[in-house]
Amino acid sequence: MLKNKNILLGVTGGIAAYKAPSIVSNLRKQGANVKVVMTKAACEFVTPLTFQTMSNDIVHVDMFKQLSNMDVEHISLAKWADIIVVAPASANTIAKFANGICDNLLTTILLASRSKVMIVPAMNTFMLNSHANRENMKKLSDRGVMILDTQNGVLACNDVGDGKMLEPAEIIDEIDSALTEKDLEGKRFVITSGATIEPIDPVRYITNHSSGKMGYALAKQAKKRGADVTLISGSVSIEAPKVDNFVKVSTTQDMFNAVEKYFDKCDVLIKAAAPADYRPKKYSEEKIKKTAQKDLEYIELVHNIDIAKHFGNSKKNQIVVGFAAESNNEINYGIGKLRSKNFDIIVVNNIKQAGAGFRTDTNIASIIDRDENVETLGLMTKTELANVILNKVRKLF
Repeated sequence: MLKNKNILLGVTGGIAAYKAPSIVSNLRKQGANVKVVMTKAACEFVTPLTFQTMSNDIVHVDMFKQLSNMDVEHISLAKWADIIVVAPASANTIAKFANGICDNLLTTILLASRSKVMIVPAMNTFMLNSHANRENMKKLSDRGVMILDTQNGVLACNDVGDGKMLEPAEIIDEIDSALTEKDLEGKRFVITSGATIEPIDPVRYITNHSSGKMGYALAKQAKKRGADVTLISGSVSIEAPKVDNFVKVSTTQDMFNAVEKYFDKCDVLIKAAAPADYRPKKYSEEKIKKTAQKDLEYIELVHNIDIAKHFGNSKKNQIVVGFAAESNNEINYGIGKLRSKNFDIIVVNNIKQAGAGFRTDTNIASIIDRDENVETLGLMTKTELANVILNKVRKLF
């Protein structure tokens, strides 16, 4: 999503400046164009040469150096940027920006900005929470400047508390979100993800290999694109994305109950979860001992409710997207499920293909629409596939 975006990174004086080269490096890996502006105080912590190497461009520090061309530097840089990100942002720079003081190149660019501006604070806890700094940050926020949170932890001064700068990956994610078109704004999504578990006894249960990565990618991208997202998650071992409502469930019945709670008010239901099709007919309150072999060898199973089919066939104006992971003949099976479960879209894949199975970061999928048109996609990341699916959904509104 950041490919060919123009990002101007401002670096101010503070120990967190050591993280800023990683921001530049990772932005460029994602295809962004990056220019760096440093305050003179920042140069005390990291050399301009470091940023020049990472950005493959000159680093701008001195407002009064001789012009290499006839562009007025602070104006041309402000015009160039799609977003200006100040990371780390010191209390001093925040105060200057809030009060219109432009006594260095960075603050002059900020005053001349016409793009989005993101401030990433990094400072001592007491400085962060001081009345003056809070007032300055509120003033900027009221003007539409994005102010990111800080982490809580041990600071460079050995104090413990808020004020630690976010990690580069988190900052890049916020930049991506800020620059993503909000084409799903006003739409309410319910997305299910992960595996459900069906207990046999207090120790054992039935589940499957679903990692939840596809559903989490869908939730993350839908949120970035402006949707109101409720993510209903079964068992996963990955960190939940930032969404409006995160609901953790265990069994298939729990997942059904959660979807039922939110379904009537949603615009889109995406069933990316892999709920267990069966559950044990009887649950043992005590651990079944190995000596009771017959109890372990013969577990009577009963059908769980088919969540996707239930809501596909009870929808009113909602768009319902289903998934089918198959080991053969996936298109025919997918079309059958599209019909029987009354989906608007179904995403199918063959789990035996390399890069398309469970727990991978990639997928090879085919998308079948309500008219049974099939679009077969190549190998792509689950984030890329999530956006392809969301584009298909958007066209149905």
